Amino acid sequence: MSNKITYKDAGVDVHRGYEAVAQMKEHVKSTFTKGVLTDIGSFGGAFSLAAFGGMKEPVLISGTDGVGTKLKLAFDMNKHDTIGIDAVAMCVNDIICSGAQPLFFLDYIATGKIAPEHIASIVKGIADGCKESMCALVGGETAEMPGFYPDGEYDVAGFAVGIVDRAEMIDGSSIQAGDVIIGLSSSGVHSNGYSLVRKLVEVSGVKLDTYSETLGETYGEALLKPTKLYVKAVMAAKEAAKIKGIAHITGGGFIENVPRMLPEGVSAKINLKSIEKPAIYSFLEETSNLEKNELYNTFNMGIGMMMAVDAKDAEKVVEALRNIGEKAAVIGEIVSGSQGVILCED
Repeated sequence: MSNKITYKDAGVDVHRGYEAVAQMKEHVKSTFTKGVLTDIGSFGGAFSLAAFGGMKEPVLISGTDGVGTKLKLAFDMNKHDTIGIDAVAMCVNDIICSGAQPLFFLDYIATGKIAPEHIASIVKGIADGCKESMCALVGGETAEMPGFYPDGEYDVAGFAVGIVDRAEMIDGSSIQAGDVIIGLSSSGVHSNGYSLVRKLVEVSGVKLDTYSETLGETYGEALLKPTKLYVKAVMAAKEAAKIKGIAHITGGGFIENVPRMLPEGVSAKINLKSIEKPAIYSFLEETSNLEKNELYNTFNMGIGMMMAVDAKDAEKVVEALRNIGEKAAVIGEIVSGSQGVILCED
């Protein structure tokens, strides 16, 4: 009779999975809000909408995204506690563009070999992002896939759901020429363009652990800085005035994302001199030698989110944002035409 071949022999150790769950439990529970109806370990996460019974026509807004090749930097630096924030931010920053209040989040982590301490660290970051976004982490999946991912590497993705009354949805349809554009600063490169970033690090010869006087930190710290969460900023802006449109500046930069909030017949004219870019962009610009349009079609270039408002409301929206600690300023205006995005320096 032949020897038995176990699941562990195939590369999957269920006991490491149990240990990972045990280590992440406190982080997950710390995100629970009043709407959460199920505990950790349920087959599905249940969330009550009873608190939103006052809405005339509640609409659920959903979004999903991942972190991309920024993960390679986390592997290289053996730092895993902020990648989860990126996963949450990439999802919730999308759904709040419709004016939705995030309700809950689910994560998916796939790895070649489960390292419980790494998984717990990732989930801690996810929990931190959820708490900052005022939403609950109601479930997730950690998949051990030997032979598919190299040991020590993993992928992270997420899924978020929010709610908004249909009458208060932000869809850009009322944007018109004469409106102004408010820009909210980014924390850095966020989570897009990292295939190019990594190539630039390679050709420049800089080391991730090298300290830069210009940056005030190492290159690795600057590049791994987590994506900024804009949930509280959008809520504060909505309290201050009517927000006509919101664009999350992700992959595709200004050129691809700003037009997504614009109705036909208008364009966004952006004054680049009004934007204060994080120091890391000097390194990326100088190393890449890219033309202006290529840079603004790849990176956020210092602006992680834009809002279109009536000119008369601009000052109070900016003030409301600054009152909660956001770096915000008028960076452009809506003009007639179908050029999409116009980059200028005046």
